Amino acid sequence: MNSKKESYFDCGYCLSNPDSIFSILSEKEKADLIKGHSCLAFEKDDYIYNEGDKPQGLLFLSKGKVKIFKEGIGGRDQIVRLARPMGFIGYRALFANENYSASATALEYSEICVFERNALFIAMSKNSELSFQMMRSMAAELGLSNNRTVTLTQKHVRGRLAESLVFLADTYGVDREGKLLKVYLSREDIANLSNMTTSNAIRTLSIFANENVIALEGRRIRILDLPELRRISELG
Repeated sequence: MNSKKESYFDCGYCLSNPDSIFSILSEKEKADLIKGHSCLAFEKDDYIYNEGDKPQGLLFLSKGKVKIFKEGIGGRDQIVRLARPMGFIGYRALFANENYSASATALEYSEICVFERNALFIAMSKNSELSFQMMRSMAAELGLSNNRTVTLTQKHVRGRLAESLVFLADTYGVDREGKLLKVYLSREDIANLSNMTTSNAIRTLSIFANENVIALEGRRIRILDLPELRRISELG
């Protein structure tokens, strides 16, 4: 990891939050697990880890938003996953005992709990429900990844971009009042998420805006017709 700073905020929240997978642990199990954990804070664009780094533990996002990406041909990144609070980051490499195969950066100020490998494995060996819930979470991520692979290889530009906007809305949501996406991504990031050039992403966003499916407000995107976006995505 780099661009990180040790923090003194109380990140026990990652254990006590009812939406956290660790909330099922007993107080003693939580106390044992927290002995081998640390809290890290990252500013926007900070690297959380680089491709090729060795995992030091399980990374659990307690606050913020994170993108995981691989550098492609010609230096163009491909975003392979987006993480939201109460989710894991870099777990595949940890459990496979491999180095990270991608890099991760913060999309905004983010707080991460790092659970030391041995302490985590002991907790999992003692609590079968924790192990089951972690496998369930990973299986859901694998299914999402498989669907995204089909999207990026079989859909046309309109379908890929529509799917990405739906994906962002489903992952991070929109505000209740104006339906603004609750995540800020540069046009380049949107292109990288959709496996297209930045110019294609900009052009297709403009087409969607002209069709009153979305509204562009500077760098922010307002979803005007989510059902229509889903229809475009399904048509491919």
